[in-house]
Amino acid sequence: MKIKSKVLIIAGSDSSGGAGIQADIKTVTSLGSYAMTAITAVTSQNTTGISSIISIPENEIMRQIEFTSKDIKPDAIKIGMLHSSKVIYAVIKSLKKIKINKVILDPVMVAKGGAKLIDNKSINILKSKLIKQINLITPNIPEAEILTKTKINSVNDMINSGRMLIKMGAKNVLIKGGHLKNKVVYDIFLNKNEIKIFKNKKINTKNTHGTGCTLSSAITTYFSCGKPLKKSCELAIEYVNHSIRNRPNYGKGFGPINHLSIIKIKKKFK
Repeated sequence: MKIKSKVLIIAGSDSSGGAGIQADIKTVTSLGSYAMTAITAVTSQNTTGISSIISIPENEIMRQIEFTSKDIKPDAIKIGMLHSSKVIYAVIKSLKKIKINKVILDPVMVAKGGAKLIDNKSINILKSKLIKQINLITPNIPEAEILTKTKINSVNDMINSGRMLIKMGAKNVLIKGGHLKNKVVYDIFLNKNEIKIFKNKKINTKNTHGTGCTLSSAITTYFSCGKPLKKSCELAIEYVNHSIRNRPNYGKGFGPINHLSIIKIKKKFK
């Protein structure tokens, strides 16, 4: 299979393989593109929670981004876990140097088990500086609540929160609605000109570890291949739902999804 595009992932590592850099690489690869990485932090975690987080020095993060891009220029960039103000400033500085036009931000703030992954100073810098530099931000409901300082209990609340993010400088927003207690999941894409609501039946499972990382990486991959941003969101949501339905049921807590769910092996290996 011919590689479709090149994607650089800037994010933290998940030792259990369900989220973070590991989920990102699996997603990009499964969808037919080439994954490169700049690791921002190393976490010790499993499906029940996070044991520790070790930060990578911001100068080393910049080297990963710039040295990699100098040799293999990415078609798009996905940004995940940025846990400190120094890291955010370093990433902004590197983005200006490498000049990539397609950038997706997944504002990772809270782990599936509830652990907070970013401090308040970093949140303010993300809102005031980074949000203006990217094409799309993909918060889930708890993250959108943190960013907009509002409570979200309905689809209308999601839309209002998205509009607030647009006013902050975001060009496009995809708010993920999986945290609402409905039988249908509403994911809302919006910008200054339009609102698109994606509706899908909620899959009854606790095995959804890494769905946010996976979704943003899938969007970035489709976007990197030349798909329009809204269509990239639609296709990525389909991929994530398919991967949840085919989950492997690993672990004692919030288990991973199946990133390989769309791959068919045509050749027998003996």
